[in-house]
Amino acid sequence: MAEKEAVLGVIEVSELDPEFKYEIMKQPGGENITRCFTCGTCPAGCPVTNVDCQYNPKRIIRMIVLGMRHEVLSSPLIWLCELCYRCSAHCPQQVNFTDIMRTLRYMAVKGNYVAPEILEKLEAVKKFSPTVRHDMIQAIFKSDTDPIPKIEDVLQELKKNG
Repeated sequence: MAEKEAVLGVIEVSELDPEFKYEIMKQPGGENITRCFTCGTCPAGCPVTNVDCQYNPKRIIRMIVLGMRHEVLSSPLIWLCELCYRCSAHCPQQVNFTDIMRTLRYMAVKGNYVAPEILEKLEAVKKFSPTVRHDMIQAIFKSDTDPIPKIEDVLQELKKNG
């Protein structure tokens, strides 16, 4: 329980926003958010959950439905989604989590939950990620060496140095 509290913190009922889910429902793709019954299909197919065990689409949906506006919009987790639509494609309740994530990001920016310098860095990552993928694929086809172990070493070094 302590780990969960460290992630979410302790929340007073008076701090919950029961209108939050309705704001999401008014946005394109958010209409079916309350249909979610936490079946687990979305995290099971999500590539981000393979990398970060704290990232869980069904947990984010549950937080929205409970009205945890501040916790959701100020969380770095909403920026981890790859917007790949795998969760949405497999959802038996037709909850469009990918579009919900786009809405949450918009609301976080509009509500000043994210500092401008963080937004600049997020934009840089968005532009840089396809380049890295492209170069890795090109290296695989053009070379006998596998670039993935080298990149994994670099990433491990970055994690160590903070």
